[in-house]
Amino acid sequence: MIEFLRDPKIHAVLGAIVVTIGFWLVWGGLQAPVVVIAALGAASLLAWQGTTLARVWAWTCLLLGFASAAWPVATMVQVRMGMAAAAEPSDEQMGLILTAVVAGLFSSVFWVSFGGGIFRWIKRKEMEQAQAGREDKKQPQKKSQNRR
Repeated sequence: MIEFLRDPKIHAVLGAIVVTIGFWLVWGGLQAPVVVIAALGAASLLAWQGTTLARVWAWTCLLLGFASAAWPVATMVQVRMGMAAAAEPSDEQMGLILTAVVAGLFSSVFWVSFGGGIFRWIKRKEMEQAQAGREDKKQPQKKSQNRR
């Protein structure tokens, strides 16, 4: 059971669900085919790039950051589509746009920074493992030289 939970493909599916919910929250009432395409696209990207659990969730955080960055744009498009061609946005609509810009910017910076931090952590761990592997290879050679 525990090995099943450590499979990156399972986490790719879970990450795709999280990203799809994030995009659905940003764009509001998306049609079912668009949601399915977004979920399949996210799952395939996460399965392709997510060779480890950490990579899957790092990519998930980056995708959430991109979704958050799209939130103000989506809000502006929705406001523009809901008003007449020549009319100016109302104060309520401008407040909605301002809220989307501030919250979208904050959450986008958070998720992209969090994902970037996970990627830096992965890189540091890989460098430590590579360095430890090189040291392990050097130690037996030194022992064999001392015996001669």
